[in-house]
Amino acid sequence: MNTFNRKSLYAALAGLGALSGMGAAEAVNLAPEGLGQALIYPYYTVRNGANGFAYNTLLSVVNTTASAKAVKVRFLEGKNSKEVLDFNLFLSHEDVWTASVVATANGAAVTSSDQSCILPTQLPAAGQPFVNFAYSGDGADQSLDRTREGYVEILEMATFPDNSTTAILITHGATQDCAANTDAQAALDATTPSGGLFGGLTLINVFDGSAYSQVATALANVFDGPVYNNAGDIGPTLADVSPATSVVIPAGTIGGTPFISGPVITDWSSSTRPVDAVSAVLMHNQVINEYATDAGLLANTDWVVTMPTKNKYVSVGTGSAAPPFQRNFNGTKGACDDIQIDFWDREEKKNSTPGGFSPPQPGVTASLCWEANVITFKSAGVLGSTNSNFLDVNAKGFVNGWAELTFIYTNARLIGGATTLVGIQNGLQGFFSAASATYSGLPVVGFAVQSYNNNVIVVGGKNVQSAYGADFAHKTNTSITLGAPVP
Repeated sequence: MNTFNRKSLYAALAGLGALSGMGAAEAVNLAPEGLGQALIYPYYTVRNGANGFAYNTLLSVVNTTASAKAVKVRFLEGKNSKEVLDFNLFLSHEDVWTASVVATANGAAVTSSDQSCILPTQLPAAGQPFVNFAYSGDGADQSLDRTREGYVEILEMATFPDNSTTAILITHGATQDCAANTDAQAALDATTPSGGLFGGLTLINVFDGSAYSQVATALANVFDGPVYNNAGDIGPTLADVSPATSVVIPAGTIGGTPFISGPVITDWSSSTRPVDAVSAVLMHNQVINEYATDAGLLANTDWVVTMPTKNKYVSVGTGSAAPPFQRNFNGTKGACDDIQIDFWDREEKKNSTPGGFSPPQPGVTASLCWEANVITFKSAGVLGSTNSNFLDVNAKGFVNGWAELTFIYTNARLIGGATTLVGIQNGLQGFFSAASATYSGLPVVGFAVQSYNNNVIVVGGKNVQSAYGADFAHKTNTSITLGAPVP
């Protein structure tokens, strides 16, 4: 495969209108403008941070379109991605819904004072508690404490015409009547989802003086028709993607050759798991970010690495999971995927041996074992996660720097069907077809948080608590290998 320059890339992208004839216009993709049909929020928590104070999680979703919508709001715990609560939320045109996840005596709950309509019922003033029904038999922690960290999905199920009964009942103002809104009427009025959603989430620790924000990963063209499910139904999920076609604009390699090209369109309709199309657009063979553990600043760093489609490949029990994942969910051991971590300091020095987690388990490669994983670079961590792994960079003299996480399992890959690459070959713009494509790595989303604390400092004669932090989206590499060319 040739190496493409940026000028050639722009030329290729200029002709993308032709993709609609290939079905790519309806294929699932990472929404390039951040507006989509499905939103994945990588991490929520109400656990106590390193200083013993609890986080709250603040959540928002915004409908930027002129049409009313119904979305499924789903909270999933972080060990085995089992659902702890879902409900149907109705957004009127240009609407915003906000909520908070807060700690309860035993677990967590979601609260909201927002006036948008919800089925089966509006959230109670004290909050709707999360439940443990879905994970009660998987062999790991069965308590409600497990609901205190995880991630969030919001999936658009339908758009409603302006003059429909549902749109009138859910629109804020004189006609709003949430009590009269029903699943039966919503299903009758439902039309194809149109996208235009975005959202964000903030982990805030008031007593610790810190807050970390994350932008939801937005997927476009997930559903090509209405997928309205009644409140109380488990669906829809990302496994209901239709059509099962993906579009990826990679920033890594094709067949081991660095490149800059246009979209890679892959047909997954022959796969036993249509969710492969969603996994493909989230597929990365490496995750890269910075860390800081400077003792003088009381600095600390956590990485969140969440695998939002893992539950579609992993079963409860021993043995191998379905590719690209490695192992099934084996109770308190989790479902582990082998990784390698290399790290560098800020002066180019690299660790001499691949990094592993502490304390080391004899004979076991470093691995990530949960759905929402947290890697801590100082033992206390920032987020107080129970799904954490400790990478002791300090022990090797690497106080501040950057790290690279690589998925090394041989079968960490998905093999799709007919694939088209949009790009430039021999100076000519065109579509280049292959019989298949192999996507290497795992489907992941996430971010890093860094905390700093100067303790109490004096400002203008007053004692001021000086704690602050920052958050950074992960950087990634993508590896796609094309199969035999199609003439």
